[in-house]
Amino acid sequence: KLHSDLDKGVGTVKYTLSGDGAGTVFTIDETTGDIHAIRSLDREEKPFYTLRAQAVDVDTKKPLEPESEFIIKVQDINDNEPKFLDGPYVASVPEMSPVGAYVLQVKATDADDPTYGNSARVVYSILQGQPYFSIDPKTGVIRTALPNMDREVKEQYQVLIQAKDMGGQLGGLAGTTTVNITLTDVNDNPPRFPKSIFHLKVPETSHVGSAIGRIRAVDPDFGKNAEIEYNIVPGDGGNLFDITTDEYTQEGIIKLKKPLDFETKKAYTFKVEASNLHLDHRFHSVGPFKDTATVKINVLDMDEPPVFSKPMYTMEVYEDTPVGTIIGAVTAQDLDAGSSSVRYFIDWKNDVDSYFTIDATEGTIATNQLLDRESTAQYNFSIIASKVSNPLLTSKVNVIINVLDVNEFPPEISVPYETSVCENAKPGQVIQTITAADKDLSPAGQRFSFKLSSEASNKPNFTVHDYRNNTAGIETRRNGYSRRQQELYFLPVVIEDSSYPVQSSTNTLTIRVCRCDSDGTIQSCNVEAIFLPVGLSTGALIAILLCIVILLAIVVLYVALRRQKKKDTLMTSKEDIRDNVIHYDDEGGGEEDTQAFDIGALRNPKVIEDNKIRRDIKPDTLRFPRHRPRAEDNTDIRDFINQRLQENDVDPSAPPYDSLATYAYEGNGSVAESLSSIDSLTTEADQDYDYLSDWGPRFKILADMFGEEESYNPDKVT
Repeated sequence: KLHSDLDKGVGTVKYTLSGDGAGTVFTIDETTGDIHAIRSLDREEKPFYTLRAQAVDVDTKKPLEPESEFIIKVQDINDNEPKFLDGPYVASVPEMSPVGAYVLQVKATDADDPTYGNSARVVYSILQGQPYFSIDPKTGVIRTALPNMDREVKEQYQVLIQAKDMGGQLGGLAGTTTVNITLTDVNDNPPRFPKSIFHLKVPETSHVGSAIGRIRAVDPDFGKNAEIEYNIVPGDGGNLFDITTDEYTQEGIIKLKKPLDFETKKAYTFKVEASNLHLDHRFHSVGPFKDTATVKINVLDMDEPPVFSKPMYTMEVYEDTPVGTIIGAVTAQDLDAGSSSVRYFIDWKNDVDSYFTIDATEGTIATNQLLDRESTAQYNFSIIASKVSNPLLTSKVNVIINVLDVNEFPPEISVPYETSVCENAKPGQVIQTITAADKDLSPAGQRFSFKLSSEASNKPNFTVHDYRNNTAGIETRRNGYSRRQQELYFLPVVIEDSSYPVQSSTNTLTIRVCRCDSDGTIQSCNVEAIFLPVGLSTGALIAILLCIVILLAIVVLYVALRRQKKKDTLMTSKEDIRDNVIHYDDEGGGEEDTQAFDIGALRNPKVIEDNKIRRDIKPDTLRFPRHRPRAEDNTDIRDFINQRLQENDVDPSAPPYDSLATYAYEGNGSVAESLSSIDSLTTEADQDYDYLSDWGPRFKILADMFGEEESYNPDKVT
């Protein structure tokens, strides 16, 4: 209730209300100042409201007192029950845990005012889950209440927790939640075989490495605590078998390490041990965490294919062996109780297998065709043996036949040699080292011998020196050789091998006589080579010739352009050129023709008159009319040229301005005089080229060329 001291109760004062909830939650009587709540209040929604009130004159609307502020506080009542905001809960605890082992802590929240009464005071209790678990009434911590709870007995527990306010007193509000507790596994159980003896039956034809049976030990634990390792205890027959663990089923897989044979041994007995991989030291007192069982394996007799006496057969035969010769045999037996006969045949795969045949009953292998080691040195094929009683049971073996060499080919020079000898060679000089090769398969230590043929041993030119190491040297036997006398020598060399029977061949070496310098370096070996640089390859010589041809083409093109330029300068216009082409059909007499025109005026510019007008620049004077009388076809050339000269002298604007007087001027002559052979007094035949020998070694080849031409002059041959 609001009241102003200025309010006399006569209705002149009006009360107003503003602030939180004014008009929506709270209202005021304007005359009496009574404040009323117009709807229900919830402390958990808004615990207090701040309002402002004022007394106003009804007539003037002016405040009679300053505005005053006051707070309305909502008083709490116990209208909210405790709530588990994180529920339901999931927890786990290891099995076999001691009493009081921590499991989980739960917490309930009460929205009431904790500062007013016991409305927010919560107490915890277990409604369901006893006697296995307990809870602290104040903290809500859940712990185990029984010892040695076994997961293998019961794994899942559901506990119902209650939280009650008002300190748990009568009339308090309560809330509940569920806690699902799982006992986690520990390795507290050893593996156990369900039986002490396992019987297995295995065919003797089982392949090595194949699984022949499974055994299993049972472990009630879970996960890694149930992982089992199996081992074969050393003893009777254990070395023929192996055991591994299937990681998914934890079974022991027995595998075969070695082949079985019913005829050798029909049964095997051994022990298998199963143990845990991950042990828990807390439970060692329970006993050993392993178990043992006996495995008995009975070998079953099976109809097996024949067995060869060897895993592979190797035979040898000479390449000249006649067809039908027996070179070896293979043997296979049926090892089963009822022994059966065996048949043999070749596993045909290609034409190579047709070189041999096999006796179906005895297994002897013979040649079917003539063999050639140089064509095929080794044959590799398969022999199949089958049982007569059951042809489907077969076995296979590889046979390798090596063809032995027979000395049937003579040795020959290994590579073609290009042998040369200098003209200035000395006796005993080695000019070539040769080697030999034999198509036959040479045995270790075979030697080749070299010698001259009988018809060449008497000639005094060359000899063969056998070095006794399968090589030989070609040596000179005379002092100097002449290309002019003989350019090529043919030397027959006889090569023999050391096998039986002895084979030999005659090989002809071609020896070319070459020109060499004083150090023995070859300069040329034929007439064509004289013009080629010594030591250059064919590609380099071709490149040099191409460069020379290109340079000659450039020079010819340059000279042609220079000549064309001279003609264009002398012919001042296209009309002049056309006139010359049309009317100038007389060659003239050349340089010897001095009657046609005065050539001196063209050669010497000094004869030009000093008072003539300059024609090196274009004058500004007007052009004179040019009269070009058409020259007759038979007009004398001298009159024609004089007429044209007079025209150009009179016309100062006629181009080119000064070319006529100076263009063909050769000068006063050359110090070297003319290079032309027109005035030569002697012919090539009269020349004496002996002076070239005096110019040094660079002109020696040139001197020899002209010297040889004189020496080979057919007119001088007698």
